[in-house]
Amino acid sequence: MNFVQRIYRSYREAQKSRGRKRKALKRKAMRTAFYSQFLGPGQICFDIGANMGNRTEAFLEIGCRVIAVEPQQQCVEHLQSTFGDNPNLVIVNKAVDKEPGQKEIYISDAHTLSSMSKEWIECVKSEDGPFKDFNWDKKVNVETDTLDSLISEFGEPAFCKIDVEGFEYNVFQGLSRQIDALSFEFSMGVVDTTVKCIEYLAELGPAVFNYSMGESMKLELPEYVDKDRIIDILEDLPGDKSTGGDIYAKRNS
Repeated sequence: MNFVQRIYRSYREAQKSRGRKRKALKRKAMRTAFYSQFLGPGQICFDIGANMGNRTEAFLEIGCRVIAVEPQQQCVEHLQSTFGDNPNLVIVNKAVDKEPGQKEIYISDAHTLSSMSKEWIECVKSEDGPFKDFNWDKKVNVETDTLDSLISEFGEPAFCKIDVEGFEYNVFQGLSRQIDALSFEFSMGVVDTTVKCIEYLAELGPAVFNYSMGESMKLELPEYVDKDRIIDILEDLPGDKSTGGDIYAKRNS
């Protein structure tokens, strides 16, 4: 490679780096704007399954007091190194379950896919699953807590984001009161679990629902709908096991 080629290669690499940074900033701005409809400065937010913190970052940008709950040590270390100096952040190195104690988490090749749900793992790694090329060969015992306990310790959140790869129903079973607003991930491969979550939330008190697809940061329905309607919509969604997004639930008062 001659001098001119080296200069051109450096120039192209710098361009690509700037492009990646612009995209990351755009995604951050989209997340911050989206979650601002649920949260305001000074309010408490729970980030259950914080992972590497892309939602934590948005919540902190809004000015919330963020309780980031994450069982994977690799992710906790990243959260600490990236956001640990922010006084509005509390990092809790635990998983959330229906009761406090200890539970196994299955660690994936990709930290975003680690899960405590065998059913979800079996679904997504099946022959027609979206993550059939990944492995969950490592198991780690982690400490668990409940949403009720976290509320008792840190206060009731204005919003609670839950992203626990198929373990959502267990998380909700540790909640005995309504939260003003929350979100949880859904996957068409385990839509029965999603339906159980919706029904459980509706039993806690009057609630309305909406949803988003993938990482769109956009609500699909112009208005929130009741339990029966959101279940009908989910069951009629086209797509395969890879189809998914987030359900949003609000107190209907």
